[in-house]
Amino acid sequence: MLILPITTRRLKSGDDLAAILHATGMIEAGDIVVISSKAVATVEGSSIDLRSKKPVNRAEELAKICHQNPLFTQAILDETERLNGDVIGTCPWTLLTSLKPKGMKSGRILCPNAGLDQSNVEKGYAIGWPVEPVESVRRLRKELETVGRIPKKPGSPKNPTNSRYSSVSSESSDASGSFRIAIILTDSCCHPTRAGVVAFALTCAGIDPVRSEAGNRDLFGRPLQFTTEAVADQLATAANAVMGNAAQATPAAIIRDHGIAFSDFCGWVEGIEEKDDLFEELFKPIHMKGKKVKRNEGKK
Repeated sequence: MLILPITTRRLKSGDDLAAILHATGMIEAGDIVVISSKAVATVEGSSIDLRSKKPVNRAEELAKICHQNPLFTQAILDETERLNGDVIGTCPWTLLTSLKPKGMKSGRILCPNAGLDQSNVEKGYAIGWPVEPVESVRRLRKELETVGRIPKKPGSPKNPTNSRYSSVSSESSDASGSFRIAIILTDSCCHPTRAGVVAFALTCAGIDPVRSEAGNRDLFGRPLQFTTEAVADQLATAANAVMGNAAQATPAAIIRDHGIAFSDFCGWVEGIEEKDDLFEELFKPIHMKGKKVKRNEGKK
């Protein structure tokens, strides 16, 4: 399996992301394109002007605990409410949030600051996820596949800017001109007790995000009972190894020769319900001054 970084210029609101990605000459039929949620939110104009926020008491209290700018804390509370979430923990610099976005059928998303970040965005702004992440991956996949069907000019190199990465695709175009790819939209997070960040998949289009191994046998012939492979999450972290989280200007990566079957799936990467989760006790909203943190306390 190949993991190939796609480096671009600095993205801005209104950019044609599909055209920018295709202009690298790297994307081939059969590729899985992993893209940062912050990159998509940026071109879609979803950054938040923190000067527009008016912190309420709740935001002021949490900002002191987490050493945050109250304006940023208020933005987190507003985004948490929009995503049907709760604040379930605090630590220096960060609020831990548990989110249930509209359209997500099962499970919740645990992530810092409701997905908001103040890095890789202009000073005084915050950037989070696209407003409609499922629609974003559906649209981007369609646009990339449409551009990919356009015949290249005779004599043009296959990968003009990254020829050393040229290889046989997992699934090449057929005689009818079919050009299929898949998209994974990602964000970064951390795991309990582990240092450093990894990536996880928010939404995807074109592949099934999980694969059940139940019924398959282990090395000693014993049938597996409930093992499920988090395919989209595993690929997200693999891609993040070359994308980075600082000034790499690498908002996307290609995963090629992966051997993963494409599908018609397009949606949130679902989770499991709290009652079935090993970490159920982590999902309790925090209390302050004896009061439960409510979802609507972030607004007046």
